[in-house]
Amino acid sequence: MEEQTKRNEIEQLGKFNLINRLKENFKIHHTNTEVAVGDDAGVITFGTHKAVVASKQFLENIHFDLSYFPLKHLGYKCVGITISDILGMNAIPKQLTVNLAVSNRFSIEAVDELMTGIRACCQYYQIDLIGIDVTSSVTGLCISMAAVGEADAETLAKRTGCKENELICVSGDFGAAYTGLLLLQREKRIFEATQHSQPDFEGYEYLLERQLKPEPRLDIVQALHKNNIVPTAMTVVSDGLANALFHICNANDLGCTIFENKTPIDQLTFDTLRSLKIVATTVALHGGEDYELLFTIKQDDYEKIKNIENISVIGYMGEKNGGRYLISNDNCQIELKAQGFIQQEKEQN
Repeated sequence: MEEQTKRNEIEQLGKFNLINRLKENFKIHHTNTEVAVGDDAGVITFGTHKAVVASKQFLENIHFDLSYFPLKHLGYKCVGITISDILGMNAIPKQLTVNLAVSNRFSIEAVDELMTGIRACCQYYQIDLIGIDVTSSVTGLCISMAAVGEADAETLAKRTGCKENELICVSGDFGAAYTGLLLLQREKRIFEATQHSQPDFEGYEYLLERQLKPEPRLDIVQALHKNNIVPTAMTVVSDGLANALFHICNANDLGCTIFENKTPIDQLTFDTLRSLKIVATTVALHGGEDYELLFTIKQDDYEKIKNIENISVIGYMGEKNGGRYLISNDNCQIELKAQGFIQQEKEQN
């Protein structure tokens, strides 16, 4: 009897190992392909200028739940997430293409509402819509986007390039988006159980906005350019701060040390998570969907960056092949771990 081949489950690999597996055996055929799969975005060289290209896909009931996600906010968020990968290369987003797969559940008015959000984000960040396509779907709503940006050779930042003892910086604060998601899910469960209660979100507006309408950090990239600061390595924080740190460490074969008391967490996020009996630092490290920027700088650039609003220095890069650590508020050294996205999505849905 022929032995049955063992089935390997995707969750055994996780998102990033799966991507590494999928890109195997693809050769680079053109000399102007500077960065292929493995960074926040692809980079194509044209003389002294760089074209930076990123794409994203968003699936109903995987990446968004329309029971509490307004279509206008969804359109805005999808654009913001897509162009965040351009910003994660220290580049400026310029153009966008949109592909929609829509089931017969959606009316023309509903699609118009989605496009209103897409248009609002494009208008605010001065993004040109250069392509759009629509097809039918039998599984709900699917949104696919690709963004194009520009960078000079001198200012482009990749995940590679940092060195030992360089400073680790982040924009904004962490954990608010995931906390907002927890609140939305809680109110959905209450509504499904009672069919009468109305959501109570008074005082939680910041948390809901970070989940439903996150803003890409174009302001941070512009501030870096204005102050002549070129990150030595850079990435966008989409799947938790720990995952982003691992991207930088792995790309450079370095360790890192960050400090809990330097990691920015908004007070409302902290208080809300405490009421839910959840440790805020854990959510900051693993919650995801913050879309802030993480980057490293030379120590000589500290004087340039220390007074820029919404940027925090949270640690430093460690020695080659070194460990990745969090120094807790009680001065304990804790080894960092990065969660896989599949486990996280199971917990969220």
